[in-house]
Amino acid sequence: MSNVGIDLGEGDAGFVLGEGPVGILLIHGLTGTPTELRQVAKGLAKVGNCTVYVPTLAGHCGDNSDLQATGWLDWYEGVRKTFVQVRQRHEQVFVGGLSMGAVMSMYLASEHPGQVAGLLMYSTTLKYDGWSIHKLAFLTPLLMKIPFGVHICRFEEKPPYGIKNERLRAIVERQMKEGQSSEAGLLTMEGITVRELHRMNAVVKKRMPQVKAPALVLHSIEDDITSRWNADYVERHLGGPVTKVLLDNCYHMITVDLQYRRVIELSAEFVELHAGLCRSKQADGGAVALKRDGDAAIAVYPLHRGDAITASQGLESSHI
Repeated sequence: MSNVGIDLGEGDAGFVLGEGPVGILLIHGLTGTPTELRQVAKGLAKVGNCTVYVPTLAGHCGDNSDLQATGWLDWYEGVRKTFVQVRQRHEQVFVGGLSMGAVMSMYLASEHPGQVAGLLMYSTTLKYDGWSIHKLAFLTPLLMKIPFGVHICRFEEKPPYGIKNERLRAIVERQMKEGQSSEAGLLTMEGITVRELHRMNAVVKKRMPQVKAPALVLHSIEDDITSRWNADYVERHLGGPVTKVLLDNCYHMITVDLQYRRVIELSAEFVELHAGLCRSKQADGGAVALKRDGDAAIAVYPLHRGDAITASQGLESSHI
């Protein structure tokens, strides 16, 4: 489908894939790029009967000075413009994203109640608490509040860069160190940018109970950047029905890492179900029916070894 009339942000990194009737807007992460969502976008466009839109957030795909000149409301404004234009093309629009992009998708849903068909949330980042994060990172919110605190904080990406796939990790590391920000994102993040993330997260946490759209929450149990606490928090506090799937054999960047095909599969099934494209899926020997109290529909997902799935406030996660 042509991207004429669709604002995909600055530069040419943003893209549109597919020609399906259902619109999907995906938001990349903080200091990230649309490239980190290309594999999932291609998969959804191919198997999900969808058109996928991935814009570039304001201040991204440049250098740190570009990013520091923007705040979270600037990032959101670009996403909002894209969403409004996508809504003019599609009767049903799903919104999602990776890391900070997942958080922003909840904010957009809160700003447009009843207009988002569902949320696709990948490695949601409400706080940095993964196994590779420095033990003193919990002090960051305090530093953000003191005078000049933002100027003494500077965060640098370190191995494994959210990627368990060693071959891909080597490529991304080389691209970041060579300054290819439009492909691999930035290697460093200044305190000013971190403060903006904290401000957005604080707003979104307050609004989460108001968000009634169904959500698919995918998170790695091996996430090096953000622990499963983030996915659990979304499951407990989001106002709509939540299906949470915990993946293994991948790190934070689940949209490009070793389980990206599983991310595509689960996302396509979720979109198909909630878009009403297939109301009568049959559960077979390798499937599980998931229902949350008060839901009108039962979600059917084939289980894979290593998945842990929950879809009810009273149902514990189960690993297979």
